[in-house]
Amino acid sequence: MKVQRVLIGDNPDTATLAAAVDVLASGGIVAYPTDTLYGLAVDPRQAAAVDRLCRLKGRAHGVGVLLIAASLQQVESCLGALPSMGRRLARRFWPGALTLVFDPETALVPAVHATDGTLAVRVPRCDIARRLADLGGHPITATSANRAGITPSATGRDVVALLGPAVGLILEQRGRLTGKASTIVDTRGAHPVLLRDGAVPWNRVLQSLA
Repeated sequence: MKVQRVLIGDNPDTATLAAAVDVLASGGIVAYPTDTLYGLAVDPRQAAAVDRLCRLKGRAHGVGVLLIAASLQQVESCLGALPSMGRRLARRFWPGALTLVFDPETALVPAVHATDGTLAVRVPRCDIARRLADLGGHPITATSANRAGITPSATGRDVVALLGPAVGLILEQRGRLTGKASTIVDTRGAHPVLLRDGAVPWNRVLQSLA
């Protein structure tokens, strides 16, 4: 089956994004540009879709899957309130490349959570990614468009070569995407814990809480 590729600009029309949301609602996988590289979206509330995503990537369960949301309001209305430190960091760095780990009030498909039950979520700077979550009415997955151990996709052609027709739709931008992965911070304790160094320097995170 041929992969459906839709060339989009920085501000795609709503109908194009609504078609991608329909793919997600039906349990499909959508590849889309983020503020770093291409990501893979599924509805994290659908067990079959999450399982399909994990099998496609060769990803072990228990690792958890990063999520993106349209806004802080969407995070807290769909997943539960962030701890006070997490809310401070969200207000300082969102939209942007800071992923926050917290204990959600709402349970999603188990494979989306880490083994300790936490979720990792951010509001990206990329408008396309935020609009997908906004139109769908809930956060979506944002795991990189690749198989485990393979370099993530920087172009739509990379997505096709690595993942083929398992992806229901590719929202493709011209050229190569470049960027550093998001910084991941655990916000559950009295002090932030750096889980992955990334685009937001750790010293900026600490300074914002001083």
